[in-house]
Amino acid sequence: MTCADISDISVHPRRRDRQKPANPPAKLDAQGGARRGTAAYRRISSALFLAGFATFSLLYCTQSLLPIFAHDFGISPATSSLALSLSTASLAIAILGAAAVSESVGRKSLMFAAIAGAALLNAAAAAMPNWPLFLVCRTLEGFVLGGVPAVAMAYLAEEVDRGNLGFSMGLYIGGSALGGMAGRVGASTLADWYSWHVAMFVIGIAGLIAAIAFVCLLPASRNFTRQTRFHPRYHLQAWRAHLADRGLLLLFAIGFLAMGAFVAIYNYAGFHLMAPPYALSSSTIGLIFVAYLFGIAASSTAGVLADRLGHRRVLPIGFAIALTGIALTVTSSLWTIIAGIVLLTIGFFFAHSVASSWIGRLAATAKGHASSLYLLAYYLGSSIGGTIGGTFLSAGGWPALAGFAGICLLLGTAASLRLATTVKA
Repeated sequence: MTCADISDISVHPRRRDRQKPANPPAKLDAQGGARRGTAAYRRISSALFLAGFATFSLLYCTQSLLPIFAHDFGISPATSSLALSLSTASLAIAILGAAAVSESVGRKSLMFAAIAGAALLNAAAAAMPNWPLFLVCRTLEGFVLGGVPAVAMAYLAEEVDRGNLGFSMGLYIGGSALGGMAGRVGASTLADWYSWHVAMFVIGIAGLIAAIAFVCLLPASRNFTRQTRFHPRYHLQAWRAHLADRGLLLLFAIGFLAMGAFVAIYNYAGFHLMAPPYALSSSTIGLIFVAYLFGIAASSTAGVLADRLGHRRVLPIGFAIALTGIALTVTSSLWTIIAGIVLLTIGFFFAHSVASSWIGRLAATAKGHASSLYLLAYYLGSSIGGTIGGTFLSAGGWPALAGFAGICLLLGTAASLRLATTVKA
């Protein structure tokens, strides 16, 4: 497929999604799933890697800028976190609608529109003259980005061979990790060199380029069954059925708790390390987000281990690693704190990768709806945990914040162990 196919998406979306070749090519297995090592699998993996990269660089580019926002706008740390929390909250809400809409309009076209629209809103936010208008742009951006995560997970579950799903999901989340790192590091560096306005604009343009590359690479859906009409009852029944599944409920709780702890630490690490005795600059603190590189490796590794050993055996390992990292951040040594952030990052992406791919395996039908519920919980964890963490930081300093994050991870560990006895997979 070439870039010329972009026009086909908007002009003939229904025809392309429903079209079936008379003789399915050998690159697909008996169930139509692309296998690792084939051209189709490489294109899917590359495109979804770009989708994850663009989505999370746009979403999280403000995280390293929170101390700058607090200074420039004269607001508290918890208030500055709204630049991220409102985005993730609106994204969480939009995910439910996006999953339902994608059942009618198709996966590919919706993801492209979401990435491109969010990139333009990020660039627009750079020109906003005051905090309320800036937050409006960020809220809308999160809402638009809701068209990517749940739909991407559903696309992978439908189009990739079941035996390779864990690895491909790990690659997607690896792209998310790299995008999150690039957004944070790039934003803090550009803000130090120029201003936060320039940083936001440049990241928006980069997201737009990634959206174009994504739509050029991604093959049209082959195993997607389009709903010709929008039926609210169908969507409500699908969500209700997933909420009645005990295994899926535990996965939703795991996503909420893991993300809440992770974002709480990352939101306020800058405030902690800019203060004495560390007194680090914004760009130096941004380099700490290079820890996301370890998250990329952890995502792929976790996916492979889950495919080989089973999700129930692998998931608790991620929480154990993350808890160790939290404990190290409470020490006074800068290098030990950095090591703790690295371990937290590895453990978080390890757990998230396994939980994400497990959703696609447990949900027999309406996989997009199951993914949307998981990500609703996941991003609500980001919004709630990220904001509440600021109150713990103000009340008791870093030890209080680390304690809050540790409790979230302990609860997530308990849920993962409970899941291991509930579901044999």
